[in-house]
Amino acid sequence: MNAVIGNDRLQDELSTPYPLDPGAVTFYREKGYVKLRQVLSPAVLAHYGSIITDLVIRLNTLIKPMEERTTYERAFLQIMNLWQEDEQAKEFVFSKRLAQLATDLMGVQGVRLYHDQALYKEPSGGITPWHADQFYWPLSSPNTTTVWIPLQETPMEMGPLAFAEGSQHVEIGRDIEISDDSEAILASELQKQNFSLNNTPFDLGEVSFHAGWTFHRAGPNLSETPRKVMTMIYMDKDQVITAPRNRFQVADHAKWLANVPVGNHPQDALNPVLFSY
Repeated sequence: MNAVIGNDRLQDELSTPYPLDPGAVTFYREKGYVKLRQVLSPAVLAHYGSIITDLVIRLNTLIKPMEERTTYERAFLQIMNLWQEDEQAKEFVFSKRLAQLATDLMGVQGVRLYHDQALYKEPSGGITPWHADQFYWPLSSPNTTTVWIPLQETPMEMGPLAFAEGSQHVEIGRDIEISDDSEAILASELQKQNFSLNNTPFDLGEVSFHAGWTFHRAGPNLSETPRKVMTMIYMDKDQVITAPRNRFQVADHAKWLANVPVGNHPQDALNPVLFSY
């Protein structure tokens, strides 16, 4: 009975609105990202983090030695759509608290799930190169955002996410996949254009939201423990599918949007509405 009561309280937390400061909304829309403190309690992170970690261990297929991996493979273990694998993982991914935050930050009437993904940067894991997520998505509107949820305190040595402030407004680098080239080219271009860099640790319970066209990166994990992160990608519930512009978008159209015809809204089965006013 106590375990049931405890889990009910955790689910209540995931459903209860977070008191979002209007200044955070303004900051997000100007800078393309925002970091919010104490969004999730240690109890929620411990409970669901354990479930997510078990799924990552069970579903991971990347077992090559680090020295044999590509730059992308060294960046993290990447396991997607955990919500389809486990009911408790689904509780976390479908959190109304987080989906409402995404809705309010973007200023839309509601959000759909694009997909979720666990990103576990192993000890000695390498950098996550500069990139913008929406390069990969065949979506017509820039109203997309990703919540980045560290499942532990994340000091600088573990490689927290870093953001180029205001970079969602520029066209540079929108045709570059995540790679050594994206790291070199974007680092140079962002510096030339004097974009401020936010590269700071994450406290336990702190999360970030970043827009689909905001350029971001992460450093290597120099610690002796994995940097465990869970993410959910949200899109405006009225998002429209657009014609794929590269081979990655062709793949995403098939995998995450079920090849729904161009010009249509995503379907509820694979891309459910998680919050709506």
